[in-house]
Amino acid sequence: MESFDVIVVGLGSMGAAAAKELAGRGAKVLGLETYRPGHDQGSAHGGTRIIRQSYFEDPAYVPLLFSAYEGFRRLEDESGRGLMNLCGGIYIGHPESQTFAGSLAAAQLHGLDHEVLSADRIRARFPTMDPHEDALGLFEQQAGYVRPEETVIANAEVAQGHGADLRFGQRVLGWKPAAGGGAEVTTAAGTYGADRLVIAPGAWAPELLSDLSLPLSIERMVFHWFAPDFDAVRYESWSEESHPVYVEQTYDNHQIYGFPMTDGPDGGFKLGFFRLGTPTSADSVDRHVTDEENHRMQARAQELFPHLSGESVMAKTCLYSVTPDKHFVIGQHPEHEQVSLACGFSGHGFKFVPVVGEILADLALAGTTEHPISLFDPSREALAEPASLR
Repeated sequence: MESFDVIVVGLGSMGAAAAKELAGRGAKVLGLETYRPGHDQGSAHGGTRIIRQSYFEDPAYVPLLFSAYEGFRRLEDESGRGLMNLCGGIYIGHPESQTFAGSLAAAQLHGLDHEVLSADRIRARFPTMDPHEDALGLFEQQAGYVRPEETVIANAEVAQGHGADLRFGQRVLGWKPAAGGGAEVTTAAGTYGADRLVIAPGAWAPELLSDLSLPLSIERMVFHWFAPDFDAVRYESWSEESHPVYVEQTYDNHQIYGFPMTDGPDGGFKLGFFRLGTPTSADSVDRHVTDEENHRMQARAQELFPHLSGESVMAKTCLYSVTPDKHFVIGQHPEHEQVSLACGFSGHGFKFVPVVGEILADLALAGTTEHPISLFDPSREALAEPASLR
């Protein structure tokens, strides 16, 4: 049986980052993954993911974001790939909404540069938008987007450059603690041993971490690209040179998020519902997007973007792995300290990829980390509750 210092199960967003970090620290690493690098079967595809610091989910995330930003820039340098574009971000809602008020609280607590914009000032600065009269927006320049496929590929390439043995096309069938310590992992190609095991399974967590019975809801999500009316609002106003990433929820409408046009005037304007998924499993998800889904998305989008009136350019599905409290699961296995895990990123985890890679490497090699991760404890009380859609 081949043996390694660390086996990483799953080479998607978090697993590839962990493999890169572990190999860079001198560990003998085996990485196992079912699909090719940068595949579109999980949660890390679609061309763009938002990165932001005024974090309405919880201000406790902000120190991790500082580390993540540094990590993306290092990965750009190491890989030679362009990954992060800070085009600015705006978070719009009524004054008491989590989207606006939570962003403001995080910005104030951590001293982040920001502006508070009225509805009139939002319209004047961003002519694509027509928010509710009561809406306020928090704008921060240190926000934008990262390229998910490019990030995963970059981490895999750098990991291999550091000597990691990454094997794609090998689906993990199971794992177990080894009798003499360490762990064993089985694929159709054979069984491998290691002193330490990192499991970053994405939407396959219910299968690979079944012993923990984590209350994860695997949800089918859809993101959409629509053509704007360039006669009403010129293309330049929709482009990344002028337009920020955005999140909006005002009163009882469904929260949406999205991006400027990053792929030229024919590429479409991308957005999606942040919390409007349907339960599924990683292997049974319906990849077909219906006309009804496109129409519902466009109708909601036009509440903020009245000139987003053209045809659907494209729509794709992805998978969210959602915990009951919407916080991540990162830590050592409660019963096997040689096993570290990361899952349940609940639709807002990709921006943390570099720092999660560091955390997983810390846990595997030292059993602890200096990064603040108590919010993500696999044994926390909230994970004893049933998962549900918000």
